[in-house]
Amino acid sequence: MSTQTNVAERIMVALDYPDAASAEQLLQALQGIPCYMKVGMQLFYSAGPQFVAGLKEKGYKVFLDVKMHDIPNTVKGGSESVTRLGVDMFNVHAAGGKQMLEAALEGVDKALGGMNGASRPIVIAVTQLTSTSQTVMNEEIGVAGSVEEAVLRYARLAQSAGLQGVVASPLEVTRIKAACGSGFFTVTPGIRPAGADIGDQSRVMTPQEAFAQGTDYVVIGRPITAAKDPRSALEAIIETILI
Repeated sequence: MSTQTNVAERIMVALDYPDAASAEQLLQALQGIPCYMKVGMQLFYSAGPQFVAGLKEKGYKVFLDVKMHDIPNTVKGGSESVTRLGVDMFNVHAAGGKQMLEAALEGVDKALGGMNGASRPIVIAVTQLTSTSQTVMNEEIGVAGSVEEAVLRYARLAQSAGLQGVVASPLEVTRIKAACGSGFFTVTPGIRPAGADIGDQSRVMTPQEAFAQGTDYVVIGRPITAAKDPRSALEAIIETILI
C-alpha cells in the first residue's frame, strides 16, 4: 500500500442510508476519492437497481451486500439478476450450505452467458456477522464452538464450493488466509478508527490493524457517513493506513 489511491480502492464505504438522496450527498462529498461503494439492504430496498447502475456510471466499484440466504434455486435466480446489474462483488450466507453456494455461481454463469464482454463479479460468503458474540452464537443461534472455529469452517466450505472469499471480522483474517491461501479474499467489517464508538459491533479493529492482519478490503460506515465532514474523515483514515 504505497499510494493514497491504492489504499482508497481497498476501503469500502458503507452507504447505509434510507434513500438515494441522502447517499448522493455523501457521494458528492467524496467525489474524486476512488473508494469501493457498499450498498446494503436498506438502500437497495429503497433506491433499487437504478441506484447501483448510477454508481457504476460514475465509475465506482460496487459491493452489493444483500446476504442472499434461501433455497438454491432462489439464490441462483438472485445471483443471475445482480450479475446482470453489473455489480463487482456480492455476497451469500455460508450457512445456506454448499449446494446453495454453488447455485450462486451457477446464476453468475447463466447471466454472463448472455452478456458479451461483461466482467465476472466476485462472489463471497458471509461467515459470522461482526455483531455476533460468542454467547449469541452458542446460546441464541445454536452454533457450538468458538466464533473463530465457525468462521474457519464456513470459509473452507465457501472455498470448496468455488467462492472467492468471505466476509469476516478482522480478528479471523490471519487464520482464514492460513487455511484458504493468500489469494482467498477477506472483506472485513467491524472497522473503527482509533477512538471511535464501536456501536453494535463486537469484534473490531482499526483500519491500520486490519490491513496489518492481511485483509484485502475493509468496510467502514458510520465513522465516515456520520462524520460532520465525511471527506476529511475518510482522508484521515487513509493517512493513518499510509503511516
